[in-house]
Amino acid sequence: MDYPVTVTGLVMSAYFVGFILGTYVCPAIIRRAGHIRAFAAMASVASTMPILHALVLTPWAWGALRLITGVCIVGLYMVIESWLNALAPNAMRGKIFAAYMATTLGALALGQFLILVGDVLGFTPFALVSILLSLALVPVALTRVPEPPPVAAPRPALRRLFATAPVGFVGALASGLLNGAFFGMGAVFAQRVGMSEAGVASFMSATIVGGAMLQWPVGQLSDRRDRRLVLAAVCASAALLAALAFVAEGYSAPLLAVIAFFYGGLAFTVYGLSVAHVNDLLEPARILEATGGLLLLHGIGAAIGPAAAGFLMQQLGPGSLLGYFALVLSALSGYALYRYKLVARPAPGEAHGYLPMAETSQALLQMDPRTEAPARPAATRR
Repeated sequence: MDYPVTVTGLVMSAYFVGFILGTYVCPAIIRRAGHIRAFAAMASVASTMPILHALVLTPWAWGALRLITGVCIVGLYMVIESWLNALAPNAMRGKIFAAYMATTLGALALGQFLILVGDVLGFTPFALVSILLSLALVPVALTRVPEPPPVAAPRPALRRLFATAPVGFVGALASGLLNGAFFGMGAVFAQRVGMSEAGVASFMSATIVGGAMLQWPVGQLSDRRDRRLVLAAVCASAALLAALAFVAEGYSAPLLAVIAFFYGGLAFTVYGLSVAHVNDLLEPARILEATGGLLLLHGIGAAIGPAAAGFLMQQLGPGSLLGYFALVLSALSGYALYRYKLVARPAPGEAHGYLPMAETSQALLQMDPRTEAPARPAATRR
């Protein structure tokens, strides 16, 4: 079915609404049923959603199915991440955290090429997703590893978070606006500008791979500089790349993929830089609460992003997605630079190290090695 781009954006936003809802609903399910049974139930429900997509071809039904899928997927993340956190010894938490991030981003990149399996307009893609979700049940259902402690629902204090670190607050929201629009509408943009199925997969994958590979050099730079200044420079550079992509879209799909690689390498660091900046300002005891709030802000932005981008694409054409990226990035760059000039940088040695971050569930935050940093005086940079 060929729905208007605005409708597509709303349907894609429903997934992220479900993701937010799941952060509150799923901990209660896991506490009541246990990790294994909860994982089995949520994976089973999630695996039926793609089949129902193929059977019920209305946007309202697809929106509801996407919402349920979002609830289930965040629940699966919670089970996996809380298990990893419980099993990871303190000395290995950093390595396990990094390996999990690499695996998550790598799977996202490879998953883009599944659209090449079978007819993209047929039943095969839906069946393939259902099969993969069902197979995910097997290792968890057969595990003999003891279950981890119950997962706690988030209780973020967003007002206090903004008062402590306004740049981190706005950065987390902006990262959701960017990433939600990319994952929700990026493939729609690529298809509407005339790319083949392989071109769509390459464009999406190149952006994600860039986001995985360039996080470390950007993060290392931010560990040696004021993170607000690095964030401003990263956003300004990514906005420029989005503008270049707008020019390149009509000339060369390979060139667009190259630009997308570097765009992803910068834009995907926005959330990690925001988390690292907030962590620089807090005592370790407050880091979990604060990063849980950042994850919620990211989810709110991700729920808004596809709908907002879809509206622009409907009114101004598919290339306006790149303009949307440039607008959000430029606004965040300007705000970070404003705060950099307004509030002085703290003395050296008050910062935590940068870590690549994926926006999954609050259970992952407990595995972040920065939450066990030694106590130190709170910084004043905001």
